[in-house]
Amino acid sequence: MNNHKRLFIVSNRLPMTIETDGNDVQVKSSAGGLITAMDSYLKTEGITFTETFWVGYAGCNPPVWDKAIQMINKTNYTYLPVFIYKEQYEKYYNGFSNSVVWPLFHYFPSFAEYNLDHFDQYLLVNQHFCEAIIRQLRPGDTVWIHDYHLMPLAQMLRSRVPDITIGFFLHIPFPSYEIFRLLPKRWQQHLLKGMLGADLIGFHTIDYASHFLQSVLMVLGLDSDRHILRHDNRLVKVDVFPISIDFEYFHQSFDRTEVVSLRNSLKEKLRGQQLIFSVDRLDYTKGVSNRLKAYELFLKKYPAYRRKVTFILVIVPSRDTIERYAERKKIIDEQVSRLNGEVGGIHWQPVVYRYSSLPFNEMIALYTACDLALITPLRDGMNLVAKEFVASRKDKKGVLVISEMAGAARELTDALTINPNDVGEMAQKIKEGLDMEEVEQRFRMETMQRRISNYDVQTWGEDFISALKTIKQRQESFQIHFLDDQTRRTLFDSFRKAKKRLLLLDYDGTLVPHVGDPEKAVPGQHLLQLLTALAANNQNDVLLISGRSSAWLDKHFHALPISLIAEHGARSKQKHDDWVTEIQTHSEWKEQVHKMMEMYVRRCANSFIEEKDFSIVWHYRNCAVDQGKLRSLELISELNDYIRNRHLQVLPGNKIVEVRNNGIDKGTAVKKILQREEYDFIFAVGDDKTDEDMFKLLMDKPNCFSIKVGPDASFAKYNLHTPQMVVSLLEGMQHLNVESNVLYTV
Repeated sequence: MNNHKRLFIVSNRLPMTIETDGNDVQVKSSAGGLITAMDSYLKTEGITFTETFWVGYAGCNPPVWDKAIQMINKTNYTYLPVFIYKEQYEKYYNGFSNSVVWPLFHYFPSFAEYNLDHFDQYLLVNQHFCEAIIRQLRPGDTVWIHDYHLMPLAQMLRSRVPDITIGFFLHIPFPSYEIFRLLPKRWQQHLLKGMLGADLIGFHTIDYASHFLQSVLMVLGLDSDRHILRHDNRLVKVDVFPISIDFEYFHQSFDRTEVVSLRNSLKEKLRGQQLIFSVDRLDYTKGVSNRLKAYELFLKKYPAYRRKVTFILVIVPSRDTIERYAERKKIIDEQVSRLNGEVGGIHWQPVVYRYSSLPFNEMIALYTACDLALITPLRDGMNLVAKEFVASRKDKKGVLVISEMAGAARELTDALTINPNDVGEMAQKIKEGLDMEEVEQRFRMETMQRRISNYDVQTWGEDFISALKTIKQRQESFQIHFLDDQTRRTLFDSFRKAKKRLLLLDYDGTLVPHVGDPEKAVPGQHLLQLLTALAANNQNDVLLISGRSSAWLDKHFHALPISLIAEHGARSKQKHDDWVTEIQTHSEWKEQVHKMMEMYVRRCANSFIEEKDFSIVWHYRNCAVDQGKLRSLELISELNDYIRNRHLQVLPGNKIVEVRNNGIDKGTAVKKILQREEYDFIFAVGDDKTDEDMFKLLMDKPNCFSIKVGPDASFAKYNLHTPQMVVSLLEGMQHLNVESNVLYTV
């Protein structure tokens, strides 16, 4: 077993900047949330990785890199540079990444600039990353891909090294399907399939994860089960991991000598005034313009605060070579100038504006000196500035005003939240924050600090890697293993030796093939005789466990000495006994669901509705393939909206969409059977998604042979191609029944 586990961190750029001046080369460490997060995570005790690589764009050519690498001090990482021509990088980075994905995913669709060449270059650059990583990969390695620049990369790696462990984390929002679908269809598919190449896909919030799953459903037709998708015969987990900060680092920075000196100096200069502070990268998503409008409204609406409040606004340069960003800077410059001119005077400047990066100690001094931190993005994946501000307040003072559109607002619920488009509300919250009593400030700050300290950046990294390991372990149980001759002999040998056997048999697609009209899928005489013969042996308990209604099962199997389970477990009937309803259900929802399905019957020719006692099913097996698939996705989406906060579930099946009460599934039904009696041989067979609950329950049972009909990966231990092969196995068992009876007679 390979215990030399290596981690590959993959991001757009390496965590350094390389500058050249003639023959001179300078290397500067870069700052940023991801770099800080990775550095902090790798300091965590118990890390199992023995070596860590960082893969990213070098920003220089190979000869310059060779010089630069000699100058880099020993770090936690081995750097793997990706060399890309500047023109190509420009189209990939400033082109597709930041002129299409960034604006669209931040809900600025009118800012997106669709360019076919930029998308092609985006794919090519991702392919360059793939080649750089492939050259270094070994069995047992883990690849952790970060952010929107590299969405296709996981699938590229997966196609080359199928068994590799891959995690992908998106640091920006994932938009609603209505926004995502604005992309050309080919681009949608590339991005989604690219992300699905990972084993684990992480987002900051449940909203982003839900939007992603909805887009996967509508574009690729893949439904999820408790945030687990089945794609290319693999399980892919989608989960939420809100990125955080090194809480202790920021918390203890309050007492740094330089921070204390800067803070005292700042307070002395602004003596008698309250301080509002904000710091952002230059970006149209940050809501700086509305923030300034709200501050101006606050000063006009509450003139008593004039000359008593100063707003320090820091904008960090970013992407100002892109036209949209340059325009944004000009707007901010003009707003600040006008506001200071109209509202301020010789002795008081309402806004102190700085367009530059901010040294760490100075930033902490501003965090800890201000009375109110004003963070108002129009849309933001997380916003670590909010968490940094809260963590740095060792004095438990200060008020956070945060946009409800920032991911951090989900966690920092004791902040004052605002709608970033509502300047009136923002102005009111500024006043509320500045007037807040210290007792309330302390209570709110302590609550938010507990949240951040309990889920800091080390915990974030551990949580993600732990979830990645868990899904890989689960994948090992979700495989395709066709029943071979050796396994068949083992199965028959176990059957022959067993004293008490349980045969769990699905019906449609398992004992008989699927047909266009379910009413015509009736059991033939041979199948009925076979089941009767198997059940006649007292050592065998034969149980038909189906999605069919109890009325249909009674009609065709009432005379057989077998047990029946209808509608996936809603009703059961022991042999020669009456039907029993297993759970308390409600059915007032059925009328509304039926109306919704009727609309799709009208929209999709040859589809029809089947109403059972505890569920309703829309069938589209007889429809045109493309139309049936499209309408099923639309119906699933509509039904998922309807069942929210209702005790219902939507189950996409084999050319069906079913709605039923929660708590009904084959796994629960089989669990009750196993609680009543012990068996030393279990045979379970099914063909549909609804059978997976049964297979999962039986995974660790001894002398259990679970079989999935069809070529898809499953929690069943084995696969068979067709229902005819299932019947052949049952015939083999019956043959052994006859042999044992003959031997017993002799």
